[in-house]
Amino acid sequence: MCCKGFLKVMMFVFNGIIFLAGAAILAVGIWVAVDRVSLLGFLDHIKDAPAELSQLANIGYLLIGVGAFLALMGFLGCCGAMKESKCMLLSFFIIVLIIFLVEVAAGIVLIVFEPLVEQFLDEIGETVATSIKEDYGKNEDFTAVWNSTMNELKCCGYNNYTDFTDSPFVSDTSSYPDTCCKNSIICNEIAAGIDPVTGCFRALEKLIKDNAVLLAGVALGIAALEIAAMVVSMILYCNVGK
Repeated sequence: MCCKGFLKVMMFVFNGIIFLAGAAILAVGIWVAVDRVSLLGFLDHIKDAPAELSQLANIGYLLIGVGAFLALMGFLGCCGAMKESKCMLLSFFIIVLIIFLVEVAAGIVLIVFEPLVEQFLDEIGETVATSIKEDYGKNEDFTAVWNSTMNELKCCGYNNYTDFTDSPFVSDTSSYPDTCCKNSIICNEIAAGIDPVTGCFRALEKLIKDNAVLLAGVALGIAALEIAAMVVSMILYCNVGK
């Protein structure tokens, strides 16, 4: 009985942490979905872009789904331990095992295809630059999205300030967006070229890399919790009724 009580407490702890992790992912997903115009909205305005690229803008909804599912799973795991239901414990074990295998597969795919993804994003740079030259300053929605993105990431264009050269905005105002100049009040081509501001692609890439260790740590922590939860749930399952 003492051992079973300890296992139930551990089950509560593991599932409580899984619930909190799910809630955190849910919160991040909601933030990305609400602020998608600033972070990823420019993807919707790239002409002739592959359909797969535009789906990146829906990453917030994916995070919301994953976070909600993890939170629900943690809650159900606690209920299964409390009621000592073999059905709920076995279902919990199977669900966590499937999620764990999917996470491992996704991690392997990301590692294997990371160079291809980076190469792909580099290749679409010309397409994005062409869209900026044609529509920035002419298409109000396109211009607003890029202004919001550049203000959010503190960047200039997709590659750098040269993306705006010959654009309707530069042709009409003889100036560049304010975010393309660090220290100049009047942002013209000379001022933008003195100390070029990082392009939004590199800024977004840097943001991801700066948080890669944190993200990897969270992922490993969740994986360890899932393994521990599977072990405890199976032990409880085998001891129910004894």
